[in-house]
Amino acid sequence: MLSVSKPNDREVRLASAGRLAVILALGLPLAAAAQEDALPPPEGWLARTDHGGDGLEAMQEMPPGWHVTTGPAGIFYHPGTTASGDFRVESTVFLFDPEGRSEGFGIFFGGSDLEGDGQAYTYLLVRQDGSVIVKRRDGRGTSTLLPWTKHRAVVTWAGRGESAATAKNVLFVEAGGDEIVFGVNEEEVFRTAREGQHVDGVVGLRVNHGLNLHFSSLDVTDLPATNPEVNDG
Repeated sequence: MLSVSKPNDREVRLASAGRLAVILALGLPLAAAAQEDALPPPEGWLARTDHGGDGLEAMQEMPPGWHVTTGPAGIFYHPGTTASGDFRVESTVFLFDPEGRSEGFGIFFGGSDLEGDGQAYTYLLVRQDGSVIVKRRDGRGTSTLLPWTKHRAVVTWAGRGESAATAKNVLFVEAGGDEIVFGVNEEEVFRTAREGQHVDGVVGLRVNHGLNLHFSSLDVTDLPATNPEVNDG
């Protein structure tokens, strides 16, 4: 399994996980907590806004994972985190108070030329009202595979529970054989043919504008081959 988290630093991760749990339980803004610690931007990560510019300052490392607060919409990625063949991409994300805004957030895969004019990727987003969307980007333009559609699998901000400081969702994409399956909280929300889509390439996070989030993981796992070769001995 490939991951851009730091599983080898176990003691730090456990301590930070406990700290994150306390912050979540108390309902404190993670952005404020991160600023207090003066955490530097994650080493090796890059960012690109939809309309040009940097924006990397909106992402800070907070094991387990990363805290993201956005002005403009854009993507965050580590160029060395890629997926190809048969794979699963999964990310757990916590949404803090969206203050009434219904902006999307989630994951992308199949990224290429992400610093150039020909940037391309496919992405899965959810938003606070329980909707999900699947799109692809080609340069400056985008096309929609699944329009914003409400789905029971998505945990809404209103439905998170009165005692919860965040709305937690686990997003995943499985590319196996000839199909791509998109899902939330272990439920399939959409599938499409692999042919013609951006599939193999860089994996990362996509966040629209004005959001306050914590991504606790971003993992890439190889799936068993869909059509393994038969060994007749």
